Amino acid sequence: MAEFAEAVTAFFERRFGVAVGRSQLTALIGSKEGIGHLPTAVVNPGEVVLVPEPGYPVYTSAAVFAGGEPVRLSLRSDGGWLPDFAAVPEDVARRAKLMYLNYPNNPTGAVANLDFFERALRFAQANDILIAHDAAYSEVFFEHKPHSLLELGGAFDHVIEFHSLSKSFNMTGWRIAFAVGNAEAVASLTKVKDNVDSGPFNAIQHAAADALTHADHVDVRAMSDVYRQRRDIVVAGLNEAGIPVDAPEAGFYVWAPCPDGYTSMEFVAKVLTDVSVVTIPGTGFGPLGEGYFRIALTVDADRMGQAMERIRSVKR
Repeated sequence: MAEFAEAVTAFFERRFGVAVGRSQLTALIGSKEGIGHLPTAVVNPGEVVLVPEPGYPVYTSAAVFAGGEPVRLSLRSDGGWLPDFAAVPEDVARRAKLMYLNYPNNPTGAVANLDFFERALRFAQANDILIAHDAAYSEVFFEHKPHSLLELGGAFDHVIEFHSLSKSFNMTGWRIAFAVGNAEAVASLTKVKDNVDSGPFNAIQHAAADALTHADHVDVRAMSDVYRQRRDIVVAGLNEAGIPVDAPEAGFYVWAPCPDGYTSMEFVAKVLTDVSVVTIPGTGFGPLGEGYFRIALTVDADRMGQAMERIRSVKR
C-alpha cells in the first residue's frame, strides 16, 4: 500500500537519515517471512550462505531450503559477539552469495557500531556478497540508538535490511514488517512473495503506517524503559545467584553463562524441574550456544523478580 510505503520512507529518513526509494522497499508478513524467503530469491543450489552462530535458527533453515550451503560465522564473548571476517577461508568467501547479520543481536543482546558495519560492508564488497541484516530489535534500546547498515555510503549495493513492527510497537502476531535496501534483491524477494503470498492485510498496513508515523511518541519510547527495568532485575538477580552477566544494550533478552558443571540443556531442565522457571538453552541457537541460556524480558517486573528469586534458590 502507498500509505505504508510512504510511512516507511519517512521513518527511515527521520530515524537513520537515509533516503529510501519505492523500488528499494517491500512489505513483509513479518520479518521472519522475508528472512526465510530471501535465499529462495537470491541463492542458487550449492552457493554458500554465511550464518552467525549462536543465532536465529531461520537463517540456517532458509539456506538449506534453498539448496544453499550454510557456513558458520562464529560469535564469541571475547569478540563482543561480532564475527571475525578475517577468519572466513578465502575459498568460502568466494563461494558465498549471502551473509546474515543481526544487530541488536538475538540471543546475545550485542550491539554493533558503525566501525563494525564498515568492516562487514568492505568484506561484502570484496567478495560480492549480499548482506541480509536482521534489524528487528533496532528500536528496543537502552543507552544508545542502534545504527542501520544502510547509513553507510555504498551500502545499497550490497545490503538488504529487515525491520519488524512486532518488537518496536507491540505488534507481535500482527505479522507486519518491511525490507529495505538493494533494489535488485528487493525485487527478487518480492517476486518470490508474489508467487507464495498476497501481502499483509490492508487494515494491518494502515495500523503499521500510523505506528511508524508516531514512532517518536512518548508512549513508544516508554516501552524501552519497561524493558530496561526488567533487564536490570534479571541482571542483578543472576549476578546475586553467582551467574555473572553484563547488562545488554538493546533487545529484550539476557544471555547468560550456565553455572560450572552444567550443559545448557541440563541447567535449563533443572531450573524448570526444580523451580518452574522457563528459560531457553543456548544450543537452540546452534552448537556455539552451548554453555549459555537465554531469558526473555517479556513478563512484568514483579514476575521477573519472582523468577530471579527462584533461580537463586536452585541447589547446585
